[in-house]
Amino acid sequence: MNPDPSQPPQEYQPVQSLAELIQRMRDEIRRVILGQETVIDQVIAALLAGGHVLLEGKPGLGKTHLVNTLARTFGGASGRIQFTPDLMPSDVTGFRLFDMKSQTFQLRQGPVFTNLLLADEINRAPAKTQAALLEVMQERQVTIDGETLKLAPPFMTLATQNPVEHEGTYPLPEAQLDRFIMKVLIGYPPREAEWEIVTRAASENPGGFGDGVRLICGPNEIVAAQQATAAVQVVPDVVAYAVAIAQATRDSKAISLGAGTRGAISLVRIGKAFAALDSRSYVIPDDIKRAALPVLRHRVQLTPEVAISGQEVDEVLQAIVDSVPAPRG
Repeated sequence: MNPDPSQPPQEYQPVQSLAELIQRMRDEIRRVILGQETVIDQVIAALLAGGHVLLEGKPGLGKTHLVNTLARTFGGASGRIQFTPDLMPSDVTGFRLFDMKSQTFQLRQGPVFTNLLLADEINRAPAKTQAALLEVMQERQVTIDGETLKLAPPFMTLATQNPVEHEGTYPLPEAQLDRFIMKVLIGYPPREAEWEIVTRAASENPGGFGDGVRLICGPNEIVAAQQATAAVQVVPDVVAYAVAIAQATRDSKAISLGAGTRGAISLVRIGKAFAALDSRSYVIPDDIKRAALPVLRHRVQLTPEVAISGQEVDEVLQAIVDSVPAPRG
């Protein structure tokens, strides 16, 4: 776990506005994570919206590196759990251990007591262990032996899945999938960016790869940024547009399970974050359109006929978004 959020962070230049914080954080992460600009923006948007992210991509594309880099930009603690079939819920949340010397039960906090939690290959653990994350993701708290413990803000879970290997995996239940505000697809970087990544990693000082991340702000500034993002203005017509898109997924003949109300809420929340990323204090329909695929792709299920035809979820969703009239004016 690195570093301890209870300790004062190293010195940094105060951030004067939400727009400045976002731009400095974006620039700092892009300096280290190469060729993944869209992924970086989506992860920052999820952090600003106070949500969690499901990251799907092949191994070796920098998912762990992204989480650690993001944590370093605000001096937050980061933790990692490697999900395996034998992982127990107490390995995630923590447990109480009887101390013979003091004759008392001592709390051993689990890896969820952090700011940014990487749940690596979350679908390799059985449902009981996956469910251990439900309370902490939704309530930002953990209950151990009847005692409820609050987590220090900010808290964000980034869970990864391998889209290729399905043997020995346990698909996430719909209730847990719905708690991720976005499903972000991370692919291979462009050739030039990959060349730079390989060159850096294979340099004489590979241990220093990515270690020079500058501190942008502290955890309190992230909490303030989340509050400022929530205050971004959204007019009723734009809210109605987000609701119409969610409802259209339920009416589509290509989809057997459409997005619920939480999907519409997430569209607006991420729309606000995208507006903040563009230095605007109000949401426009294009923000909702931009949010639609990452927010909805894990909340819908294609009908068997459409799935067999080879049509992808994103193709169906894009057609639905294009069919819903956007408000004007």
